[in-house]
Amino acid sequence: MKDPYATIGFALKQAQQALRTRMDAELRKIALTTPQYAVLAYLKVEPGASNAALARQAFVTPQTMQAILVTLEKSGFIQRTPHPDHGRMQKTELTPSGAHALNAASAIVADVEALLVDAAFPLDPQLVATTLMRLANALR
Repeated sequence: MKDPYATIGFALKQAQQALRTRMDAELRKIALTTPQYAVLAYLKVEPGASNAALARQAFVTPQTMQAILVTLEKSGFIQRTPHPDHGRMQKTELTPSGAHALNAASAIVADVEALLVDAAFPLDPQLVATTLMRLANALR
């Protein structure tokens, strides 16, 4: 029988867990978590995104996203207003303070990404990313 720990799946999980642990540790220095960073980053490209879209982007449940949004709102990083077309939905947008936090977090994330690129050498980082996306898509 093949060693269950010498598999692509196990290696992916190890890499994902190491990435999350490193990201959380580094982002904690500026009082953010990885999912909070994901929310701020997505709001920069999709202002007004729904809670459901934010949950998908941050890989959390809608219930967890609600708690994240409450925390980010209390921190002054986002503002939520009623959606003009959908009464129950809220529009979520970055505040200037949130944009500042995102800039600081983005520098941290870039440093972590640089570690990954260095570790992948001599492989092309784009090839590694494309391969990982192919693996993810094969499982969907």
